[in-house]
Amino acid sequence: MDGGSAFAQFLPLILIFLIMYFLLIRPQQKKVKEHQAMVAALRRGDQIVTQGGIIGKVTKVKDDGEIEVELAEGVKVRVVRSTVAQVVSKTEPAAG
Repeated sequence: MDGGSAFAQFLPLILIFLIMYFLLIRPQQKKVKEHQAMVAALRRGDQIVTQGGIIGKVTKVKDDGEIEVELAEGVKVRVVRSTVAQVVSKTEPAAG
């Protein structure tokens, strides 16, 4: 009988963990996967917004986790890929 009461004492903790998992952890993991897919799909010509609020057009995609973004005519900056918050407009892939 003592084993049953020990399980009954841990049941609320197990339920709280399950609720936390389904309400907080799973949606966060899904959001991270979506962000990684968005960053991986960046191409030249995409208009983006960084986490700092800077809007620009991607001019070059580098393999080392950086992209080159043109903010204005002739003004280019290097930006870390993971800081891209949103893709405003996507360029169409070249027909091939």
